[in-house]
Amino acid sequence: MKILFHLGHPAHFHLFKNIIRRFEDEGVSTHIIIKDKDVLIDLLEDFGLPYINILPEGKSSGRWGLVKDLVKRGSRIIAYCKTHKPDLLIGTSADISYVGKYLGIPAINVQEDDASVVPLHAWISYPWATSILSPVSCDNGRWNRKTVKYPGYHELAYLHPDHFTPKKEVVAQYTDPEKPFFIFRFASLNAHHDEGVRGINDAIAEELIARLKPSGRILITSERELAPNLEPYRLPVNPADMHHMLAFANLVIGDSQTMSAESAVLGTPYIRFNDFVGKIGYLRELEETYQLGYGILPDHPDRMISKATELAENKETPDIFRKRREKMLSERINTANFLFDHISSFLNGKANPYIQQTS
Repeated sequence: MKILFHLGHPAHFHLFKNIIRRFEDEGVSTHIIIKDKDVLIDLLEDFGLPYINILPEGKSSGRWGLVKDLVKRGSRIIAYCKTHKPDLLIGTSADISYVGKYLGIPAINVQEDDASVVPLHAWISYPWATSILSPVSCDNGRWNRKTVKYPGYHELAYLHPDHFTPKKEVVAQYTDPEKPFFIFRFASLNAHHDEGVRGINDAIAEELIARLKPSGRILITSERELAPNLEPYRLPVNPADMHHMLAFANLVIGDSQTMSAESAVLGTPYIRFNDFVGKIGYLRELEETYQLGYGILPDHPDRMISKATELAENKETPDIFRKRREKMLSERINTANFLFDHISSFLNGKANPYIQQTS
């Protein structure tokens, strides 16, 4: 058996890394193709996973660039599949869905954003996907009928306690883990579905620093260029160490969906400040059902700064969020186990015991 994994984001590496290793241990041949973003290649090379970059020249700009890149990626994946003949395509990319349909290869699309949040992806991908895997909190609209839902999150495929143990000695390379520190995460917000989306600007970042600095150290990780006065706070962290930093942080503030969810499943309080607040099902669940974080719209910067100050100054915050995490873990599954069992069952033509098929 051969499985082709498509990765287009560092979060996708983490999502699939454990099941790729398990399949390799089972003697299944795994192939990885990527569309590079941020630190994805660094993570793959650090983990020792071979890969093929299908868009080494980088993505094109503008709306026509989207179309041009879609054609380039699709043609290159088709050529790769004709040479290596995989039995299954899996990933979060729309490319594998239409390529799989064209070549007659089953394609499983793994997605946790609601279809209304990523409409272009949904329209290009979901009609052609063999099946879609999403958390129970995700609404795929008209494609719910072909969605297999599970009680978990992408982040529990790699940050579940079965897979990840935070280490103080890793954090000690960057800051004193015994003293409070706060992580700011600034996303690039340049994906096609991010158009017009607001996040944390420099003025808000400066005010946050002024309010939180008396309570602990400020560390910034950013996909975008920082203003000169913010640059001294940049955290030059090895991407492989980032989750250890998140686990020991006292608070994470940013405009990134993924790092917010990662903080939540680690039991670290987060504040998410962007225009996606209230629109993404799995984050609403983490914020409203489990109260592991707070989503605040950019119209209310004072509310965000006030909440950040409250969390930073409350000595009981770590214990409160540890208990909330324990409740969440008791009700949500190890996503890596689900993915492995689902893919194995799919290849063997059997039912996955985790499956909750929607009507």
